[in-house]
Amino acid sequence: MHTRSKWLPSLLMASILALPAVIIGCAEHTTRVYDPYYSDYHVWDRNEVVYYQRWEGETHRDHKDFNRRNADEQKEYWNWRHSQH
Repeated sequence: MHTRSKWLPSLLMASILALPAVIIGCAEHTTRVYDPYYSDYHVWDRNEVVYYQRWEGETHRDHKDFNRRNADEQKEYWNWRHSQH
């Protein structure tokens, strides 16, 4: 019984120190998407979603997940996206 109580404070301290890393790691999920037309990667995060939704609106498209769009539409998006800088 004495051995268990000896390790408990260390285990508790390790858990407390690890908690911020776990919370930050779960805060936002981002994905890198490869743009084959410009041979570069884009981080698909909240900012990219804003651009994508703007493109859908400006081109009068119904909302559809980017990965479900055909290759021609994806190419149109990347061309539009690169012109926005």
